[in-house]
Amino acid sequence: MERQTYKTLVRDSGMSQSSLQRLFKYYLSGAPQLTIRHKQQAHLLIDGTYFPNDLCLILYWDHDIRFTQLYRLTDEERYLEVKEDLENIKTLGIELISITCDGHRALLKAIKKVFPQVLLQRCVVHVVRQCKTWLTQHPQSFAAMEFLTLVKQLHLIKTLQQSGLWLAALWHWEKKHKSFIDEKVFKENGRYWYKHKMLRKARYLLHKSIPNLFHYLDNPAVPRTTNRLESFFSHLKDKLRVHRGLTIRHRRNFIQWYLFFQNQKQE
Repeated sequence: MERQTYKTLVRDSGMSQSSLQRLFKYYLSGAPQLTIRHKQQAHLLIDGTYFPNDLCLILYWDHDIRFTQLYRLTDEERYLEVKEDLENIKTLGIELISITCDGHRALLKAIKKVFPQVLLQRCVVHVVRQCKTWLTQHPQSFAAMEFLTLVKQLHLIKTLQQSGLWLAALWHWEKKHKSFIDEKVFKENGRYWYKHKMLRKARYLLHKSIPNLFHYLDNPAVPRTTNRLESFFSHLKDKLRVHRGLTIRHRRNFIQWYLFFQNQKQE
């Protein structure tokens, strides 16, 4: 878990380098089993992160107790796999109050199927980040600049009154720029496409997110972002980067040992 040389480890452990190498190889040849902590009224964070060689880690993390309840190592976020994971969580008797996620299509579909009654909170940071990516930092049109300003204000909303004012401002923006948003470019064959596609994409994402964007205002226990998992993933990748020479199999097992030891800290 730390950057230490064999020379230091031999000195501190009293073991030879060959014994240490055999020990590491023994542990990395397999992976431990996570224990589930049954908990009522859990607020779950779900997010995925990617590693080289098409390796994807999907984490189901209990925000209240800082505990990984379940994980999956795969190559991408798939609906059937996430659905299976959520069904396992349900079977294990973990009572969910809310789920916060980044809005990946597979996640949303699986959550709606398995936990239709659970509060779904869209990660505010992901919504803002994606909109900024499509709009760029310096949009060319006045309508897009105003929209970007509205998007950035999402970080500042802390009360229901502020959310109401923000929604009203969004409605006024829609009314003011409707003709610009709906501008079309026609082809010779009579077909057309919308002229301001990136602005429309950002606008569509925001509209789809709004119903599940402000649950944290009604219940402060609901996490508004998945930032804690972002930090968790960053720390894991820093540790894994130290061991760049590991085989793919050993990398997978290293990740599982990391999750196991992080959970042990919370027990």
